[in-house]
Amino acid sequence: MSEDVDILIVGSGPAGSVTARYAAESGASVMVLERRPQVGVPVRCGEFMPSNEEIMNMFPKLKDMESLFTIPDELHCLETVGIDLIDPDDRETMLEFNGYTTDRDRFDQYLASLASEAGAEFSMEHAFYGIKDGKAQTSKGEIGYKVLIGADGPGSRVAQSLGLEHNKNPYPAVTAQVKGDFEPYTQMFFGGIAPGAYGWIIPKDGRANVGVGFSPKFANASLSVYFDKFMDRHGFKAEGKTYGKYVPSEGPIPKTVSGNGMVVGDAAGQVISVNGGGIPLAMIAGRICGQVAAENVRSGASLENYETQWRDIMEQPLRLAAFNKKLADTFAFRSDASTKLCMRILGKRRMGNLIRCKRIFP
Repeated sequence: MSEDVDILIVGSGPAGSVTARYAAESGASVMVLERRPQVGVPVRCGEFMPSNEEIMNMFPKLKDMESLFTIPDELHCLETVGIDLIDPDDRETMLEFNGYTTDRDRFDQYLASLASEAGAEFSMEHAFYGIKDGKAQTSKGEIGYKVLIGADGPGSRVAQSLGLEHNKNPYPAVTAQVKGDFEPYTQMFFGGIAPGAYGWIIPKDGRANVGVGFSPKFANASLSVYFDKFMDRHGFKAEGKTYGKYVPSEGPIPKTVSGNGMVVGDAAGQVISVNGGGIPLAMIAGRICGQVAAENVRSGASLENYETQWRDIMEQPLRLAAFNKKLADTFAFRSDASTKLCMRILGKRRMGNLIRCKRIFP
């Protein structure tokens, strides 16, 4: 393979596919490289999407959200109405928080289909290695491009090739599917597993997405040990394989643009630090990234417009979430006793602010 495209995107998750869609709709030639054989497989996330109202609550500067977040009903597994925060003594704090769960493989494939319909080309089982003489070096040969975009996760090779900073201190997490009937709210467990570890049960239709993540600096065992402990505690048996990933935990990286390249989604650290949520952020930033990339190809407009626009919408909430996460690491996650104390001091209102990327003090 040796060819040229206007915009080359590495990664076919929500960030990559939404970027590809909006770049292609703006008239650019777009190619998406995906190292896996199938979009969205395997699933490595909690599969939860906040309602449009909750997204607007977190990001009030966002415009025209309906066209971005109108997802077919068949991709809604279960409508959920709350988040139940559970401390090491099993004391519950129920927060109203509307959203829905989905099957991430089908969700990602839907977003990729929109990009394909707009004219983007997807090349599967196609790995990106780096940049040499202004061309992408890949497992199928060189590809020339005008704009290169990394949507390839927290360990982004594109970011490394562009000289951008990597995500610092990402959290390892593992997830699996279990069968059963569950109430229509997400359960988040803090403590009771290990210092700095948290677990979740996110309900679906006759199933749930169950997982564990932890802060390595507090760990005294492996992630698999914590996961097995959490599964045993609830009497769960995983259906199929378990899959792991790393979750950015310290907010956005300092720069997301370098030369004629950009990074988006997890690669840019565009993740809510306090809960690991990243799908809506990847889609918001992906739309901006695709439109800016196409405008650069069409008229030479600066790629720095991407940096300015996404930060105007998302940076303040993400910085607050990262700050709140550091507070939790400092005061709450050192032991079960400190976790219980901090959760009770915060109370329902402040914990509601915490999950919505808002100030918890005063």
